[in-house]
Formats: sequence, structure tokens, C-alpha cells
Amino acid sequence: MSQWKLNEAEQRQLLEMLQRTHDAREYQRMLAVLECGRGKSKSAVARALNVSRHSVQNWVSRYRRSTLPTALRDAPKSGRPRKADEAVETLVQALMAISPEHCGYHATHWTLSLLLDQVLQNLDRQCCEKTIQRCLTRLGYVWRRPRFVRAPELQSKIKKPAAAFAQCRDV
Repeated sequence: MSQWKLNEAEQRQLLEMLQRTHDAREYQRMLAVLECGRGKSKSAVARALNVSRHSVQNWVSRYRRSTLPTALRDAPKSGRPRKADEAVETLVQALMAISPEHCGYHATHWTLSLLLDQVLQNLDRQCCEKTIQRCLTRLGYVWRRPRFVRAPELQSKIKKPAAAFAQCRDV
């Protein structure tokens, strides 16, 4: 097999991309192509990077087809589909507009477990709390613990500590 070499412009381009990338797998691929392009054998590069020779061969072939370092990037992956589709989001959004008391709960604020229970009752779907949290985030809700706030009419009836102390001294 003939030895393949990178020209200076290709080497410079790969070196610049090596310095800019933050993806470890992309970095490894570019380094392999750069070393092979400088004359090292694919077996030696594979040993140095602790990968198979076949992987190095694939990366070099992919680079040689396009001669762009971007060819060494991972292809986009679809991933697992979301469990919470539009039906779950619509239900959660409708539930957030009403009080849990309207659904028969003895609570004033929605909790993840209450929302999960409603999803199970209304849509017959099993979800986890993280799924509901993501759904709430997509809907623009911020999850915070409810705080106790004293009613404004009771604020004036509370004695200040210093005033209470002064009354105790007068007695």
C-alpha cells in the first residue's frame, strides 16, 4: 500500500482544528489522521491511541474522501424518544393552571408525585419525576419549594422583639 502524506496546508488546518475542538473523540480522530499523514503507520498510531487499526483506517479514509476535518465529527444521533409527548405537556399545563384541591387532593401546591398521579389517572401512562421536571422546564415553570408568608393583616399585630423587651422591663 502506498504511503499517504498530508500537505502543509492540510496539516496546518488539522492542527488549528485540534486546538479549537472540545470533543475528545473528534480530537482523537484528528490526531490519528495527522499522525498517519505525517508518515506513521496506522498500526503504530492505533497502539499509541489505544484503538484498533481498523478504526484508524476508517478515520483516514473518511478524511481523505472530503479533506475536511469536520468529516471526523460524530454524526447527529436521534436518541431515545421522549416519554412526555404533547398530551402529557398539555395535561401538565392544564393542571398547573388549577389548584390540586380541584382534583381532590388536600394540598395547596402541586408536587411532582401529585402531577405523576394525575398523568397516570388521566392518560394511563407511567412516567418518572425527572420526566415531569423536564416537562415543567419546557413549559417555563421554575420548581421551588413553597414558602410560608404571613397574611398582611397579621403583620401589624406582631410585636417587635425590642418593644416586647421594653414592656417587660417596665413591669
